[in-house]
Amino acid sequence: MNNYILIVEDDNDISHMLKELLQQNGYETAQAFSGTEALFYIEKELPTAMILDLMLPGMNGEELLSKIKKEHPEIAVIISSAKEDVQTRVNMLRNGADDYITKPFDTDELLARLEAVLRRSGKFNMSNKEKEDEQTQGSGKTLKYKDIVMEPEEFCVSVAGSELKLTRREFMILQLLMENPGKVFTKNNIFESVWNEEFLGEDNAVNVHISNIRQKLAKANSEETYIETVWGIGFKMK
Repeated sequence: MNNYILIVEDDNDISHMLKELLQQNGYETAQAFSGTEALFYIEKELPTAMILDLMLPGMNGEELLSKIKKEHPEIAVIISSAKEDVQTRVNMLRNGADDYITKPFDTDELLARLEAVLRRSGKFNMSNKEKEDEQTQGSGKTLKYKDIVMEPEEFCVSVAGSELKLTRREFMILQLLMENPGKVFTKNNIFESVWNEEFLGEDNAVNVHISNIRQKLAKANSEETYIETVWGIGFKMK
């Protein structure tokens, strides 16, 4: 079955352009023109990913993103917005967005970003060779560190026996650190491993996601410190 992408966009022209683009590239699609309509589609069938506009009638994109990530964190969400300010991007990443692209966007870039988030979530239609390579990496084994237990194949992590709700990128960052607990990862290392893009040095996304992970871990067990900042270098498990 092809990946099912939900387009949440109230501009009719943009919505239909995205529908044609995605269908031409082998994706199944549905179109929602408001936040409430998007929730209706999600109740019927969970999409693999969403392309989400922020300026929607009724329930706006920010509210919809927050609701989706609380109830269905496995859905990858790419924000598509005309808002270019850094604070909006940071807020959306903090609230769980998997990627952010500004309008007007290049269609090839959008497709590449969609492929990247699907690949990171393990839902991209890979070739047999790519699947074999991925299986040989052993990334599905249970990971344990202090009282954290992570099951990568089930996208599940718990702290002291209590389930921890993480976004896709938060999960991937924590997995990267737990797989190599003695290694210090620079922001460059983390960004290129998780975002699958070249790190240009000015993006604050890594700091935002590390902060989110720390806050969630602290809520689960306030007496323990899990992630250490190695000043001037990067991050490691403490």
